Amino acid sequence: MPESHLAEITHVIELAVAPVFMLTAIGTMINAVNARLGRAVDRRRRLEERLFGLPEAEADKARAEIEQIGRRIHLVYLSILSAVASALFICLLIAGAFFGAFLAADLSRLVAVLFVLGVLSLVLSLLFFLREIFLAVSTPRHVPSQGTAS
Repeated sequence: MPESHLAEITHVIELAVAPVFMLTAIGTMINAVNARLGRAVDRRRRLEERLFGLPEAEADKARAEIEQIGRRIHLVYLSILSAVASALFICLLIAGAFFGAFLAADLSRLVAVLFVLGVLSLVLSLLFFLREIFLAVSTPRHVPSQGTAS
C-alpha cells in the first residue's frame, strides 16, 4: 500500500515540473516589466523636476509626456498584477495536485481550472505589457532646448 502511494506522489512531482517552469517564466517577465516601471518612474520624476524652469511651450510638451508616462505606469502595474495573479494560480495548482495525491481525492477539475486561470492571467499580463510598449515607442519624448538646463 505505501509503495502505490509513493508512486502516486512521484507522479505528481513529475507533473508539477511544467508549472514550475511556467513560474520561472512568469518571474522573469515580472522582472522585465518591473525594470520598465523603474525607468518610467525615473523619467517622470526627471521631467517633473525640470517642468518649472521650462518655457511655456516646452512645459506643455513635458506635461503631455508626463501624462503619457502615467498611462504607461498604470499599464505596467496592471501587467505586474496579472502576472502575479498568474503565478498565484500556478502555485495553487501545484498545491492542489499534491493535496489531491495526499488525500486520494480527484481534484483534476480544480487543477485544470487553476491552470486555465493561470494561463489567462498570463495572457492578460502580456497584453498589458504589449500595450505599454506600444505607448512607449509611439510617444514623442520631450527634449529640452539648448537654452534650458538639463
